[in-house]
Amino acid sequence: MPQIGFIGTGVMGAAIVRNMMKNELKVNVYNRTKSKTDELVAQGALWNETPAQVTANSDIIFTMVGFPTDVEEIYFGDNGIFAESLSGKILVDLTTSTPTLAEKIALKASQLGGMALDAPVSGGDLGAVNGTLTIMVGGDQTAYNEVLPILKTFGKTFALHGSAGKGQHTKMANQIMIAGTMTGMTEMMVYANQAGLDIDKVIETLSGGSAANWSLSNYSPRILKENYSPGFFVKHFIKDLKIALDEAEKMSLELPATKLATDLYEKLADKGFESDGTQALIKLWWADGKRPDVKN
Repeated sequence: MPQIGFIGTGVMGAAIVRNMMKNELKVNVYNRTKSKTDELVAQGALWNETPAQVTANSDIIFTMVGFPTDVEEIYFGDNGIFAESLSGKILVDLTTSTPTLAEKIALKASQLGGMALDAPVSGGDLGAVNGTLTIMVGGDQTAYNEVLPILKTFGKTFALHGSAGKGQHTKMANQIMIAGTMTGMTEMMVYANQAGLDIDKVIETLSGGSAANWSLSNYSPRILKENYSPGFFVKHFIKDLKIALDEAEKMSLELPATKLATDLYEKLADKGFESDGTQALIKLWWADGKRPDVKN
């Protein structure tokens, strides 16, 4: 079995590492905040002091950090991944980042004797915990074939979409779609409540018809429980949508609905909710996310 490295053990990264270890993989871990690896180390992961050390000790190195600037630092910074020999190693970036940076990483990895895949994921914290993530991959077929058994420890749906950067482009398509389902779900709940409907009954009914979608099934129950903990951070969704809009502009495309969703989420962040989960969008209508009583 290959020795695995994992850099970035946040909400989703930690869950992915647990699934890897459940499948008897040995995992070297690093996170900027060491305490976020304590539980994983107690469960059998091996702490490493730097990304470079993870790289030296691993055959396949996964990264999952917050922003493209973080990806750049992890790979190209002092004591970063590229500070070590990559001969025969495979790098897999699970971060949602830019296609341009994915291409840059793949080129550098090749120059150093290794291979790199961009492999952003979808499915949120529940998908990471349950091992049912959707994984969108760009890069070399040989590297993909070698990494696929590892992807199967934490994912359910996988596809290689083309050369380096194509995984990130596919994730942008995913985020564009989610932008629509999140705004639709939120406005549906606000409308149903204002009309004096039983929202639980409305959700059950809509989930059985053509309005059914992942956001409705997974986020509306959290809203009704006033649970705004982040399965996916507002600030990270804004980052993703801005990447999507930047890439669309490069292709001379206008995406007005995605632009509106971005504006709404930026308004939410400006109100201080950037570290909430994306379901907190409803706070633009419901103060503190509490469903208002409506008398009819």
